[in-house]
Amino acid sequence: MTSGDVQELRDLVSKIAHQVGQSATHKTLDDDLRRIGLPPSTSGPSKADRTESSLLALPDDQLADVARKMVAKCEWLGSDGRRMQDLVWMGEHHPHISKRTRRDIARALRGDELIEHYSRFRSLLDTLFDLGGGVLWGGRDYSVGGEIDRHFKHNPDWSVEEVFDAVGAIDSSSDRRFGLLIEGIVSGNTIPDEGAQRRLATSISGPMEAAGLELREIGTLDGYPTFEVVSVRAHQGQPKNLIFASSTKPDLRLNDAIDNEIEILSDPDDVLVYDRPITTSGIRWRDLQTWFQATRRLASEQEAKTQLYRRLRQSLPDSSPPQRLLFDLYHEIHGTAVHELPALLPEVWLYWDPLTVKARGAAALLNLRMDFLLLVPGGGRIVLEVDGRTHYGVEKGASPGQKVWIADPPTYARTTAGSRKLTVAGYEVYRFGAYELRNHREARPVLAAFFSELFLRHRVKVGRSSGSK
Repeated sequence: MTSGDVQELRDLVSKIAHQVGQSATHKTLDDDLRRIGLPPSTSGPSKADRTESSLLALPDDQLADVARKMVAKCEWLGSDGRRMQDLVWMGEHHPHISKRTRRDIARALRGDELIEHYSRFRSLLDTLFDLGGGVLWGGRDYSVGGEIDRHFKHNPDWSVEEVFDAVGAIDSSSDRRFGLLIEGIVSGNTIPDEGAQRRLATSISGPMEAAGLELREIGTLDGYPTFEVVSVRAHQGQPKNLIFASSTKPDLRLNDAIDNEIEILSDPDDVLVYDRPITTSGIRWRDLQTWFQATRRLASEQEAKTQLYRRLRQSLPDSSPPQRLLFDLYHEIHGTAVHELPALLPEVWLYWDPLTVKARGAAALLNLRMDFLLLVPGGGRIVLEVDGRTHYGVEKGASPGQKVWIADPPTYARTTAGSRKLTVAGYEVYRFGAYELRNHREARPVLAAFFSELFLRHRVKVGRSSGSK
């Protein structure tokens, strides 16, 4: 967000906070402010003064979180609430949907399917857009909602495109709001008919595909398929399990091949398996920490944070100090802000085979594991590899004391072939030479610049840090 957007968001938060303050008593004010994410008041003779003192203590990097809580507590959103939503969404990653693509999607949607379920469709529009309402002139409702009722439902001479134009979906809504409109139209809440859901989804597949987008089926809700707008520039598959933090090959088996349930047969402490749903929001450190705390039945967030960090770091090989330095510096550079950033997952198993190298052949079992994986918003999968000498050379010599490492073209070719394979599959692969990470002083600026540019590219918001994690 620009400085102007931040100020606008602060003004909106302030407006709603003062409304909350007016309805509270002096005794309940701090509790009411806390419920919407604001700090307690510090001083002031009046409720307005106390509310203002709370707002002054709110840093800019926490504005979005407070705005989300305010919006979540509203049963109905007016223009201020919707504008607040759009400002929050600006700081997040959502697939860009151009005006031309929006118009093409609107033209491809079948109005008869929506008219058949009109009350639900109308409710969706009312949730996402300001339709006005109830203002009669000469017995006629001239609000946006009234015009849609008249021209789309009762006297159907409007197309879906004209409905979209009337609510501002094409020209003025944010990418996220338009995405929610499309996801809502094909949802079971709007169209409680799976056949009709799929027909609508198919009808807009052409213009979405042309724009590099996909309405991807991601699961079910109450028996109906659910869809999400995603960018097809990301990896095409839907993550089912993450097997990571294991420096040795784990002993696994499919406990239920239909549901892809994995059972750990070796010591469960030797490997971590993240089995919660992974959406296009990726996995943040806080997602990983919440999962770890629940699965380990830990009493506090601090205990979960400490144990998780220690567990991940211990999985890194002793033979690769540069790999450990990258992990340490990722958390040191971002400090407490890492809580909302993509989790840096170490030793992630990409390819697992129950057979041995001897049985399958060494060439078939190359690139089993990623050094690090980041699952970022928008479905992006970012692989970080630290290349030591085993990635480009071999050890040769007559005896152990006389052996030296020399460059080996076949070894380097295998390394680059593995990178190409991952890139074609939709992963972003970034390789670091171990020489770049040989000490803290030289590695820190390299990694700080890299992660800054990477997160800017993927529109990952980096909040303020208050020291190392």
